[in-house]
This record gives sequence, C-alpha cells and structure tokens, in this order.
Amino acid sequence: MHKYLTRLLMYSLLLGALPAILIGVISYYIAAHDIKNKVNEANEQLLAQTQLRVEQTLRSMEMSAMQFATSSLVKAAMDKPMTAEDFRDVRSLMTELFQLQTQTIINQAYLVNLEHNWMINHQALETLWDHPESAEFLSYARNGRDFFWSSGSLNSVGSLGRTPGAEEEEAPANPADMIRLVQKIPMIPGSTTPKGLLVLQISAADIRSLLTPDNALGTQYILDRSGSAFLSPVEEMRHYEAINLRISSQVSRLSEEGAAGLEPVTGFFYSELNGHKAGITYRTSSLNGWTYVSAVSVADITRESSKIAWATVLACLLILTVVLLLSLLGTRHMYRPIRRLLEFSKGIAPGDGLDRTGQNELEQIRESLQFLSTSRNRLDKEMKSQTAHLREFYMLKLFTGQMSDDEYMRKSALYGFPAQWKSLGVLALQIDLMPDSRFQEQDRELLLFAVNNMVEELLPAHSRFNPILLNDSQVTLLALETDDQETGKAILYSFAETVRSQVAHYLKFQVSIGLSRPFTHLSGTVSAYGESVAALKARINLGTDIIVHYDDFVIRKGSGAAVYSRLKLVEEQLAQSVRELKPHKAEEELREYMGMLLDESSDRAEYHIPLLQLAMRLLEIAQDQGVPVHQVLEGEKEIQRFLRLQTREELLQWFQTRLFAPLIQLLTERNEHQYTNIAQQMADIIHSHYDKELSLESCAAMMHFHPFYLSRVFKKEMGIAFSDYVSEYRMNMAKILLQTTDLKIAEIGAKLQYKNNSAFIRSFRKVHGITPGQYREHADKGGGSTAQDAAEGGEEP
Repeated sequence: MHKYLTRLLMYSLLLGALPAILIGVISYYIAAHDIKNKVNEANEQLLAQTQLRVEQTLRSMEMSAMQFATSSLVKAAMDKPMTAEDFRDVRSLMTELFQLQTQTIINQAYLVNLEHNWMINHQALETLWDHPESAEFLSYARNGRDFFWSSGSLNSVGSLGRTPGAEEEEAPANPADMIRLVQKIPMIPGSTTPKGLLVLQISAADIRSLLTPDNALGTQYILDRSGSAFLSPVEEMRHYEAINLRISSQVSRLSEEGAAGLEPVTGFFYSELNGHKAGITYRTSSLNGWTYVSAVSVADITRESSKIAWATVLACLLILTVVLLLSLLGTRHMYRPIRRLLEFSKGIAPGDGLDRTGQNELEQIRESLQFLSTSRNRLDKEMKSQTAHLREFYMLKLFTGQMSDDEYMRKSALYGFPAQWKSLGVLALQIDLMPDSRFQEQDRELLLFAVNNMVEELLPAHSRFNPILLNDSQVTLLALETDDQETGKAILYSFAETVRSQVAHYLKFQVSIGLSRPFTHLSGTVSAYGESVAALKARINLGTDIIVHYDDFVIRKGSGAAVYSRLKLVEEQLAQSVRELKPHKAEEELREYMGMLLDESSDRAEYHIPLLQLAMRLLEIAQDQGVPVHQVLEGEKEIQRFLRLQTREELLQWFQTRLFAPLIQLLTERNEHQYTNIAQQMADIIHSHYDKELSLESCAAMMHFHPFYLSRVFKKEMGIAFSDYVSEYRMNMAKILLQTTDLKIAEIGAKLQYKNNSAFIRSFRKVHGITPGQYREHADKGGGSTAQDAAEGGEEP
C-alpha cells in the first residue's frame, strides 16, 4: 500500500511546479506588457516629433505672412489701384514676396486686392478677374475665417483649417499637390468682404518630406479637419478609410465635450489594417486642426514578446524536469521511516477484522497508537482535574459559610486538606496597581490568578489550605501549629512577607496583604475573612505595598462639622479651578482635599460619600456649560468602578483621567468655539462700520459683553489688538477708495474717521511707505486728477 507515498509525491510536484509556472506566466506577462508599452511610447514620441517639424514650418509661414500683411507697404497698396505705371510700388511688393520665399519653403505667393481688381505674385502684376484662380480667391474671401489653411489641386481647394460656420467643401478625392495659407487684409474676425488677400503656397511634397521616412515603427500620415488623408496616395487613403472615420469620430466627440481646449487630443486604439491587427496612435494639432496618425502592426510590436515567451516556456520545462527528479528521490527517502513504523504498528495492533483498504499509512499508525493508550491513564488525568476543581469548590463553600466543621473533616482526607492544627489564620491579598505601572485595570484578574499559583508554590502544603480567588482578593487559609496569639501573628506576618517580596521580585508589581486574628474552629473562617479584608482598608491612610494586621487597624473618629466645612471650602476652590481650565491647580487642590478627608476617616463609607459628592459637583459644572454628562462619564459602569477603588493613588488617578481630563477638554473645546464666534462677530462689525466712530466700548455695547473680555478674546483669536485691526482695515479700505473712486484725499481721510488730513497722510505713509497721492498716481498710471488731489491734500503731486 503506497497511498501516502503517492500523495507525498503529488504534493512535492505541485509545490515545485506551481511556483515555476506562476513565475513564468507572470514574468512573460510583465515583459510583454512592458515591451508593448515601450514601443507605443516610442511611436507616440516619434509622432510628436513629426508634428513638431511640420508645425514649425507652418508657424514660420504664419509669422512671415503676418509681418508682411501688417507692413505699411501692404497697407498703403490696399488703398489704391495698381497699374504698370506704379512700377516702383509693384517692384517693392514683389521684392517683399520674394523675400518671403527665401525665408521659408514657399514656392508661390499672391497679394490680391479685391477692391481695385489687381493681383501680384513673384512674376508679375495681373488683373484679378483675368487670372484663372480668381474664383478660388473669391471663395477664400467668403470664408468666415480671416486666417486659415487650404489644400487641393490648383483648381480644387479643400479647407484644412475650417471652423464651425465656415464654408464646408468636400475633401478632395485625390491627394493634394499643394497647401495654401490665406490671410485676409485687414484681419477683421468674421468678415467676408476684405480689401485683399495674402495667399502663400507650398508644395504638398515638401510637407510629406517632413514626415518620418522609412519609419521602422509603422506608417505616418496627416488628416485634415474633414478626416481625409489629403497628403496620402489614393490607394493608401482607401486602406485607412475606416481608421480615419474612427479617429474623426473620437476627435469630434472630445471636442464637443470640451475636452480638447487648447491642448492637443491624443489617443490610442487597436484596429484591423489589411487583414492584420494594428495599433493606431493619433494627435490633433491646435494650430490648424490637422490630426497626425501613426499605424503600427501589432505583430511588429509583439515580435520580441514571442521570443520571451519561448524562452520562458523552455526555462519552465527545465525547472519542472528538475523538480520531478528531486520529488521522486526525496519522497522515497522521506517515506522509508513511515514504512518501517507501519510494519511495526501492524505487529502490535490486534486483528480486529476491519477493512483498511481506504486508509493511508498514517491513519493505520494512528489507530495502532490509540489502542496502546489505556483507559486508566485517561481516568487518572480526569480525576486529577476534577480533584483540583472540587478542592477549590469546597474552599469557596467554607469561606462563604456553607460548610460545617463535620462536613469539612469528612472531605479533608479525600482532597488532601490539613487535618491537625492548633489555630488558623486568613491572608487576604489585593493588587496595588500604581498609575505608572505597566499593567492596566483589565489585567487585574489575570494577575490575581498568577499570584494564586505563586502562593500555592511558596507556602508548604501541610501549612495551608487550597488558595482561592474570592471577589477582588486572593485568599489563603493557614494552619498554625501554635495557639499563642503573638506567635501566631508573627507566623502569619512571615508568610505574608514571603509572598509580598516574591511577587514584587518575579511579577514586578506591588500587593498589600491583610491578616486576620488567629482562631481555632473552621466556623470562624467567614469572620476571619472579613477581618483580613477590613485590615486592607488601612491602605487609604498608610499607602500601598503594606502588610497590616486587623488588630493594628484603628478606626478613628473625625471632628464632624469642622472637617466638613474645610472640605466644602476646598471643594469650591477645586470647582473654580476646573471652571477656569487650570488642570494643574485642580490636581493640587484635589490632593489637599483627599488629604484632609482621608486623615479624618478610616471607614470606607466615610470617604467614598464625600468623594462622590465632589464628582457630582464637578459634573454640575459640565451641565451648566451645556456639556452632556454622558460625554464625561460612561454612566453607571464608571461609578461602580469608582466604588471599588481602595487606595489613594487609585482614587487620584480616577479623578485625573476619568473626570478632570475629559471635562477640561470638553470645556476648552466649547470655549474655543465660543471665542471664535465672538471674534468673527467683532470682525464683521469692523467691516461694516469702518467709516463710523468705532471703539471697543461701542462694539461691547452692541454684543452685550464687557470691553475687557472682548479685547482679550479678540487678541487671542485674531493675534492682533482691536485698535490695530481697525487701523489696518481702514488703511486697506483707503487703498480701495483711492483706486476705485474720485473722492479727494481729504474726503477719504474724513470718511475713515481721521480728525485731519495730515493725520491720514501720516498714517497712510507709515503703513504703505508712500503718500495717498503717490499711491493714486501709480494706480491711475498718470491720471489727470492726481495733481489736483495732491495739491488739495497739502502734498506734492
């Protein structure tokens, strides 16, 4: 039977094969994706360079045309008829046209005067109506744009730079053999009756030469606004017709959505081209609306990816072969000990007649080992576990008064309790969690459990009963071999000191231990437990980390009304410190309050009631300020936690963290919000009454607050005094009035509540560094009224 061997082999193969296959697929995908992205990025950059070369040439022509059309020579020529007698002017114009040709790749230029019916080109002066292209020139004049590009044959013009509303002409069926730049003279937007035209003509072959020749990444061509590849051969135009329609549709959609703006529209998509998949990249031009297109075969893009794929497949096959060989060798070696153990288990297991053909080797071994474990061992373990629980149960019954002496004597031998003693004593241990301890309140139960285990190890079994956890204490009943009271107290103290020191050494926290008076009968256990817990109340006066005997716990009586009167005085001082948001002062007064209270009382009820009254007094402050009580305390659960506190440090920490901190934080946030509203209201009053008599007292009268309070709040929130803010705002308003009104400087000073004009001028110069007249002069850029205002203001303009 080799069922487990087969599983082990399959698992080894999967463990080795899956990572190899996964890494191969991921590496191929990443490499292929990166290569495709790099090729597309290179193609897009090459297309952008092509666009830059073409548009640089076109922009050069536009600049030359703009300079020529706006020259004084052309402007003068547009206003008069031109004949052969004006040979000087004609020669000058022809010279300028010829210079345009030398500056760019222009092969022909026309200066057309529509009003006086003449036309000049590089060769001669001609009558416009006698020229064969006069109809084309008239169509240019009717075009709604004053500056545009056109293409087509010499007798058929297709508009390249049309805008909505311009004349629409069908794209030429044949590729354009020339491209023309048309500029109306003068350039009046929307005019269809210009005086003349400037037409610059370049060969379409020159534009084609600017496209990247023999592009290894694909084919590049240009579409005009109508979506026609006007520079491409007819056969090529038909092949790219579907692609061009899709590009035109996407560009139109983006333009209608307002996505184009002044930025070129770019895009990329895959399409069928001559039966093959191709990647199409396009960019629109903001110069004339042309769209530059690049088409690259996907096969060319992914050619390198296929090589990576084959290399990856071969590498994965090699890895799988190695994994298979190692799996065969390794699993056989690992299976050898299992086979020997299986043969051994078959020899020790009884023949039970069960069919195990569906089981693997490990299941058969497990069943054999289970047969060897005896029921006796299981029963022993269960009895030991139940004995520990029963011992704890009977001790709980003893401490709660539910077990008699006779019943205990019957059970003592069964559970290993001490049977002989001369006196008994109870140790009650409680944990002192200090504020700077690394343990928290929620760790108390776990720490008590650890202490209970330690007590069980430290104290000898013949001298103690089973230690238990009762309420918030760890309790131990000790059996003493003496009936002398003093000797018994010394033994109890020795045991307690051992426990306290070992807990501090190993567990790193402090405990306090209360000792009961010695007693002889088990029926006195309940009273002794009460004495030991009562002795622990001395921590409120003596502090933490103590061992106290019940006889040493003296209950003192306070002075009654006198103590209460002093406490009420400190209580009011503490409440005032909280109102004034002074946490450090409140903490000092709390320590004084607790010192007076705890020095005069030792009973727990005597100090918890005044402290509860103090907490209620502080919560009244929150209610008076409009803060809900539930935002400060968590309700009844927090009060119950307060009533369980035993030490002075725990009480101080509770007031500081559970009451003072959240209360002062909430009151601070409320006051800061109120301060912000008051400061904003004061700023609004200044903004609306800056031109009236305005003082802190008048503002306080409007808002019904004391002036001193408003001054302090405004300075705290705005970072500037009230009077300084008013002066600064009035100076800013003076700048606005000087810029936007014709008021005299003296009138502006009076409007801003200055007693005389000189005081206003001095204040303005002090703030802005110049006089009001000089400021207005700079603002008006030499306006005629500045000198008069400056003279009336007693200053030099």
